[in-house]
Amino acid sequence: MDVRMSDRTRQAVVAVSTVLALALAAIGSGAFIGTPIQDAAGGALDADSTLLAPGRGAFQIWGVIYLGLVAYGLYQALPGQAARERHRRIGWWAAASMLLNAAWILVVQAGLLALSVPVIALLLAVLVVIVLRLGPPASIVDRVVGDGTFGLYLGWVTIATVANVTALLQYRGFAGFGLAPEAWALVVLLVAAAIGVGTAVRDGARFTPAIALAWGLAWIAVARSTAEPQSAPVAVAAGVAAAVVLLAPIVLRLRRATARSRRPALV
Repeated sequence: MDVRMSDRTRQAVVAVSTVLALALAAIGSGAFIGTPIQDAAGGALDADSTLLAPGRGAFQIWGVIYLGLVAYGLYQALPGQAARERHRRIGWWAAASMLLNAAWILVVQAGLLALSVPVIALLLAVLVVIVLRLGPPASIVDRVVGDGTFGLYLGWVTIATVANVTALLQYRGFAGFGLAPEAWALVVLLVAAAIGVGTAVRDGARFTPAIALAWGLAWIAVARSTAEPQSAPVAVAAGVAAAVVLLAPIVLRLRRATARSRRPALV
């Protein structure tokens, strides 16, 4: 295939963006310097900050996502991958997602909670574009490194956006227009479940976005059952939402398989 200068540039930018994302992740974890995310911004993003904050165990998924991003960064940088159409479709967007991830960590480290919301919302939009532009995988490596990584990334950032927006509203003293906090939490969980189902419909019923989103929802259920602020209705609703999100791609795939089996055979 014809390798263009833009292909080499894209490969380099994605590789550098991967390194920056990892460096900022180390800062965000508090491993070397910086403040752990749960303690930054006055603890507004900690597991006990709002009714929609996932438990701390949920954030372990970042390790899997970062491992996938490193794998993608290395894979797309191989000489034989430079001119592949898949990387041309998503490479620049992948770099943008990693830079936005790094920017979000910097913003939260600086205590700029209000600015963190548009940054994570933009990250979510970029990930939606990536998943919709992936196309069918040509190999098991494409399926794992591309579909798997960015599917998990999208699913997790969806629930992280919900938690981020909720944290900002509570930090700013949002009164809920007279509705109780639990009522708002139930509405948001309904919206999150709808987003999960809609994602399954639009992305070809991929499992990884559903798995990551359901993971976050399940950890909301755990947190509201075992830690403050406790809420049985929110815990139950989050658990139901997680089940709905997980079932969506399964049901869609079964319906498609049934529809294919009912098609009349060509003579």
